[in-house]
Parts: sequence; C-alpha cells; structure tokens
Amino acid sequence: MCIPELMRILLDEEGMSWDAAWAITMKTCSYTNHTIMAEALEKWPEQMVSDLVPRIYQIICEINRRHLESMTPLYGANFTQRTAIIQDGVIHMAHLAIIGSHSVNGVAKLHTEILKEKALHDFYLAYPARFNNKTNGITHRRWLLLSNEGLSNLISDYIGTEWKTKPNELYLLKAFKEDTVLLEKLEQVKLANKQHLAAYVEETMGIDINPNAVFDVQIKRLHAYKRQLLNVLHILSLYLKLKETNSEEEMVPRVFIFGAKAAPSYSYAKEIIKLINAVADLINNDTSIANKIKVVFVENYGVTLAEKIIPAADISEQISLVTKEASGTSNMKLMLNGAITLATLDGANVEIRDRVGDENMLLFGMQDQELYHFYDSNSYHSHEIYDHNPRLKRCLDALIDGTIPNIEAEGREIFDSLLKYNDEYFVLKDYESYVHAQSRIDGLYRDRKRWNQMSLLNIAHAGEFSSDYTIMHYADEIWNVHHNKNL
Repeated sequence: MCIPELMRILLDEEGMSWDAAWAITMKTCSYTNHTIMAEALEKWPEQMVSDLVPRIYQIICEINRRHLESMTPLYGANFTQRTAIIQDGVIHMAHLAIIGSHSVNGVAKLHTEILKEKALHDFYLAYPARFNNKTNGITHRRWLLLSNEGLSNLISDYIGTEWKTKPNELYLLKAFKEDTVLLEKLEQVKLANKQHLAAYVEETMGIDINPNAVFDVQIKRLHAYKRQLLNVLHILSLYLKLKETNSEEEMVPRVFIFGAKAAPSYSYAKEIIKLINAVADLINNDTSIANKIKVVFVENYGVTLAEKIIPAADISEQISLVTKEASGTSNMKLMLNGAITLATLDGANVEIRDRVGDENMLLFGMQDQELYHFYDSNSYHSHEIYDHNPRLKRCLDALIDGTIPNIEAEGREIFDSLLKYNDEYFVLKDYESYVHAQSRIDGLYRDRKRWNQMSLLNIAHAGEFSSDYTIMHYADEIWNVHHNKNL
C-alpha cells in the first residue's frame, strides 16, 4: 500500500506529474519477499479496495493500466496479463510491490533462486536487474551476549572481545578445534545451560528432565510446512520401539522440546499442537521406559523463553519441506549457541551447509528438483509408503486406534491429511530419511570430542549470519545509505 499512498501524496498534495511522482516512488520503494506461501502473497478483492480506499484504488488501477500498456508490445498479451496487478476482480499485492519497486529480493540464496525460477519467474524475465538476494541475519548481541553469558565469556577468553562488534571474528575459534581443554569447557557451558532450563521446566511445568540427555529442539511458528508433525511421528516411533523391544539400554536419553504458536484460525496447526501434547502426556507418564524419552511443549512460547531454550539446545530441528522455508532464523540462533543442525536443504540451511560442511550437520530429505518432479508428474502417492513401511504404519495407526488418549478427532484429521488427502507437505516421503538422520545422533553424541568439535565449528561460522552484515548489504545495495564500513 505504500506505493499507491506515496503516489497519492506526490500527486494530490505536492502537485507533481505522474511521471515525476512515479520516478520518485520507484527509487524510494524496494520489495523484500519473505515467503512463497500463497496465503502470504496477499490478494485483495477489487471491490473491497474500491469501497474502503477509493483514491488508492484509482491509483492502483492507473499503475496497472500503464503497466499493461508498456509491457504488452514488448512481451505480448498473455505474458503481460500474467503479471497484471488486477486480474479477475482481485488485486495482487505482490505484483504491485514488484512493479512499483526498484529492487526485489529474497532472504536466502535458495529462496531467491526459487523466486526467480518459479514463484516470480515472469517478473524476473521482465526485470532481471531488480532481483537480488539478501540472506536474513540475527542479532548476535541478543542471542549470544545477552542470552548465553557463559559461552560469551568462554569465547572472549580464547579470541578476545573484538567479535562482539565484528562477529566474523568468531571464525578464529576454528584454530582451537583440537584444543581438548576448550572443548571440555564448551561442554560444561552447555551442561550448565541445560541444567538451568531443566530447573525452569520442572518449576513451571512439573516435568523432570535429565540435563545429560540430548536436548532436541524445534522452536518456530506452528505450520504444516515446518513439519513439527514429522518430528512428533519420529518421537512416537521411538516410544513404540522402546515399548516393543525393551532396547532402552542402547539409546542415549532424549528430551524433545517444542515451542510454537498457531495462527488463531489455523485449526490444523492447533490439532498438531494437541497431538504433541497428547504424546507428551503419554510418554512422560510411562515409567516403563525409564525416562529414556521426555517431551516438553513450552507454554506461551516467545523470545524470552527462546533465550532460555536456545543456549541449552544440542540439536536444532530445521525440517521444513524443501522450497517452503524462505530463510529461517532459529537455525542461525541455534548454531550460534553450538547446536548441531538437523535439516533439509531448505532456506538458509543451504548456506549453513556451505559454511560448516555436510560433516558438521545432519542432513536428510528430498532436494528441490525431486520435489518439483513430484509436482510436475503428479506421481506422489502417500498411501504406497504407508502400505510398505511397517514402522511408519504403526505410528500412523496410533493416531486413530486409541494408543494415544484424548485425540480421537484430531488424530483422525491428521491421519486423513496424510493418507486420504495425500500428504501435502511430503511428511511420509521424508520420514525414513529423517529417521536415519536421527539414528546417527546417538553415536555422535557418545563421541564427546567429535560432538564438541561439531558444536565449536558451528559457533565459529555463525558470525557470518549476523544481521550487522545483512543490514550492511541492504544499505549498500538497495538503500544507498552510508554505514560503518569497519565491520
């Protein structure tokens, strides 16, 4: 809306010509796309906009008319109509944002490529020079200096304090990869943070968790594409295996920690929250599994709770369906605090992998081209996986056969979404690969030197994801404003 509103100010209040006003608006506005999800690329009914903001509507119509007039001779009627702002009585706000901006950027390397090659391909063909990437960043001062004082002090003891203003200096930690004293101190800092979180969980939720267990963390908005459901199905499969085989002596104890909120009208997401909590109640109250698994769903999740959880995390769950997560930032916060990333190659996970290497992450799942093949060929049939994977079938049947108390309606809805409606986010397709990646954790965690080296190397590369650098790139390449070049 800022594009037609700026045009209104320049035209109606400043008395400028259309061309002069449009030139200023184009130079002023830039569009950052944060998602390819359809619900976030807003489409508003033309009649609603006309009724509520008639002058803004007039200006949008004129922008659209001029766009069609200038583009049609160059690209033809069909191509031009696909990029129109107004189509079939609907105003496409993303189209307006692109047409009225001098810059269009995604927020991770893969995300920007998807925008160019898929989601906004026609616009990329028309305006290739406008498209660029600005990978998201995080403020390391909050997510390390303030929230993890023990780790911050340990880092400063070894590489000095310049990293606090020049976060790329964290790279110097790589020199201490073989320093057993530092690795042991790193482990002690992590343990202290886990003890602190365990005390909080017991005090506020009445759940006793073992600080020596692997803390496996998934904290983010609850959405089907982020696949908290894949996580909870794996937890359920671990639990059922323990119950059926009594093999708990082989397993490193695990604490699975969820933090999430669902949009008010997103009933499916709320059903997944209900499932997670029902599984937690089942597992946490079953004494026969000797506390090998605990599940914690923190209430009223927000950044204050994140500051307690992130320093204590051993595993960072970044398991969205490939191509759906624009960037992610919890992945950056968790690696900054030494968690090992368990991930699909989605969003900024790709760039994390490029820096730390496959050997310092736990990767699984389809890549983008395989997913596009399924979309193009219509060849994915989730029921075939259900029929041929007994372990997965047992987990899914548990949603509807009474194994998990108090989820009759929710369990059936989730079961049907995966089988009757063919698993929109390919949970079943990636399940076996995810289980295999999870199975590697026990062996890695028992090798304390190797685990701590992986943790250290993740911290060492996390400075590159500081928002200091993200903002610097926006300032240099989009906003054309001065900044501190000493970073």
